[in-house]
Amino acid sequence: MVPHEKGERVPLTISGYDAKKGTVSFAFHEVGKTTKELGCYSEGQEILNVTGPLGNPSEIKKFGKVLCIGGSIMIAPLLLQVKAMKAAGNQVTTVLGARTKEAMIMEKEAKTLSDKVYVATDDGSYGNKGLDFLNDLLKKEKFDRCVVMGPVVMMRDVSAITKPFGIPTVVTLTPIMIDGMGMCGVCRVTVGGKMMFGCVDGPEFDGHQTNFEELILRQRTMLPEERLGSLLWETSGGCKCGGNKA
Repeated sequence: MVPHEKGERVPLTISGYDAKKGTVSFAFHEVGKTTKELGCYSEGQEILNVTGPLGNPSEIKKFGKVLCIGGSIMIAPLLLQVKAMKAAGNQVTTVLGARTKEAMIMEKEAKTLSDKVYVATDDGSYGNKGLDFLNDLLKKEKFDRCVVMGPVVMMRDVSAITKPFGIPTVVTLTPIMIDGMGMCGVCRVTVGGKMMFGCVDGPEFDGHQTNFEELILRQRTMLPEERLGSLLWETSGGCKCGGNKA
């Protein structure tokens, strides 16, 4: 997605759609320059272009009992999978994670779509403290598949928890991307000892085969430049798109 002619191209995850209206919804945190800029936009304003969907579709079929785990803003796209898994005849247990109670999103929607819902926060201000409770849950219940979307560290930790139980675990990887078509190679990840591209081979990969430590290091590669770009945008006046922020 590119907001305007002088904007940068950034990957965003679909959080909803309406086939009849021909609309697509995105959810994002205002963290970097472009997401902060998008946060300035008002209803009715246009963005330059959207390219997608990219990569491969999710594998949706009747697995049996499916555990869907979402963290932070990635809860939004996770609920699309929850809905699809239910429609395919699965029994779905959903886990929502956030830093704090205030940061928790879409719990009501998750309860509407899921058979069971658990919540967890990093600071323990709401629900379970952290994700260690998953060990007890997996000892009590047998799951046929686990789908995880969220921060890389969270996906790594969940994959480590599910591995001893032999639960096939699918993670959605979010490496740095530029062209989104497999030409630049920036989004490369190592899965099962092989180099793959997040944009064309993904976005979903085997969590038990993913080299998360390498991915974490690669994600941090451009942090200084990202912070500088955001700072320069803010000091130059910030929102100038006609939106509702000063």
